[in-house]
Amino acid sequence: MTLKQWIQIFPILSGIMWGSAGIFVRKLSELGLNSVSIVETRIIVAIIIIAGLLYLDKSLLKIKLKDLWIFICAGIFSMLGLNLCYNFAINELTLSLSAVLLSLAPIFVLILADILFKEKLTSQKTICAILALIGCIFSSGVLEEAGAMKWTTIGIIIGTLGAFFYGTYSIFSKIAMLKGYHSFTVTIYSLMAVGIALLPFTDWLKVWEIIQIDPAPMSGFLLLHSLLTSVLPYICFTVALNYVEAGKVAILASGEPIAAMLFGIFFYQEIPTVLSLIGLFTVLFALGLLTIPFTKLKKIFN
Repeated sequence: MTLKQWIQIFPILSGIMWGSAGIFVRKLSELGLNSVSIVETRIIVAIIIIAGLLYLDKSLLKIKLKDLWIFICAGIFSMLGLNLCYNFAINELTLSLSAVLLSLAPIFVLILADILFKEKLTSQKTICAILALIGCIFSSGVLEEAGAMKWTTIGIIIGTLGAFFYGTYSIFSKIAMLKGYHSFTVTIYSLMAVGIALLPFTDWLKVWEIIQIDPAPMSGFLLLHSLLTSVLPYICFTVALNYVEAGKVAILASGEPIAAMLFGIFFYQEIPTVLSLIGLFTVLFALGLLTIPFTKLKKIFN
């Protein structure tokens, strides 16, 4: 296999790792840790690791004071909003449905990009958005018999709101990159903004109590949570962008809902219904279709 072929495995791994978030969130929630504390423990570790990596190239740590607002918004508004909403959805819905709702983020990006960057909202984008929404309706369980799958109205609303915050992170990231900043620079300063903001609201006593239950395994669990949901996925995704087309990377990483569904089956016996599976693959199809240039689509269907 060539280097480019090997690199294509990286975004697939990113999707799998992002899909594992629900396992950690549910376990820490069961132990009594609130959502804010769960986010903070994951982010603090991620900041230390990523900052250590960026120290090897100190130029990536340089930013202009006048651009600080971008990183604060990307962190406090987007990243924090995403994490709090997703953590809430994970405890209200199945892992697969939570991930499917998060997959709506590109739809919000399309709308915001049209408003802010004048990126035309084409018929192709509109059709993909409608397909993704239909897929989410199928996956949500609202069309199923009562008790067929785990869902609540508030869970779906908050889960969808999480996708909106996820979408705004892409917008703020684009603004930063248009100003010449590297994606790693955006990531580290966004994480730092969240980490600093949550410091006084984190239940550090409870975190310490959880670690004291069994110091080595629990410390390892918290470290693994940060590595698998914050550090390694971003590194794999960013490295892949240097070798593979952005659209292809997005498609390869879009397996997060599938990974979440498999984790839900294996760890929580969350058996998906036929409609939820149809919805899941409809969303993935819509997102994949979104990355194919319209000219290529015309050739395929002509």
